[in-house]
Amino acid sequence: MKRCIEAVLFDLDDTLHDDTLAYQSAAEEVAREVAAEHNIDALALKAAYVAQAEGFWTRLDAAALKTKLGLVRREMWVAALHSVGIDDEPLAERSAHKYNRYRAKYLKMFPGAVDLLRKLRAAGAKLGLVTNGFAETHREKIALLQIGDLFDAVFIADEVGMVKPDPLLFAHACAKLEKAPSVSAMVGDRYERDMRGAIEAGLYTIWMNVHGAHLPPGAPPPDITVETLAEVGRAFARLELPQGTLIA
Repeated sequence: MKRCIEAVLFDLDDTLHDDTLAYQSAAEEVAREVAAEHNIDALALKAAYVAQAEGFWTRLDAAALKTKLGLVRREMWVAALHSVGIDDEPLAERSAHKYNRYRAKYLKMFPGAVDLLRKLRAAGAKLGLVTNGFAETHREKIALLQIGDLFDAVFIADEVGMVKPDPLLFAHACAKLEKAPSVSAMVGDRYERDMRGAIEAGLYTIWMNVHGAHLPPGAPPPDITVETLAEVGRAFARLELPQGTLIA
């Protein structure tokens, strides 16, 4: 008997669009401009900024949600510039503004992402977007990607006051969609952020493991592990949706 799924929650970054490409490309573009003016190693500056950014998002918790992301990014550039021998706060401020502007032009949905969302909606599934982001940037990102109308509800960490992998966030999203966790699914690219909390909350889980990560020792496995968005579509084709089976 097929598992019945009536609601689907999606992560945003690196699940529906290539966030890694966007932020690393923007960081490199800023770094090369700084390097041209200050005779430093552009790739070293890029790597330093990427390390700062990845560290922040990995450590993100509910207490950090009160921070303004614009200020955080400026401080990331302060630290990255310091690592290559530059202590210049106005330059860090300019770099942060340029980074935000450059990143926007690299935003692009994964091939097939919009089509999958539309097919799920056509099959009667409620859709929710659950992201560990800040409204000041993620609302703009959602608008630039032109996907807001494809979701019945959007759950951004600082707006709901909870951060993945908190199981309460997944339960909250299901409640807002008026669907029980037992008939809801979560799709995401990070096990610790997207899968662990969803499993604890009782959702069906699809791990889109685009990073080739290993399941943490002793961690409960997701229901399905795939590597591409196309495989996510095929996974849903094996499930029962409110208006029948999805055609992948």
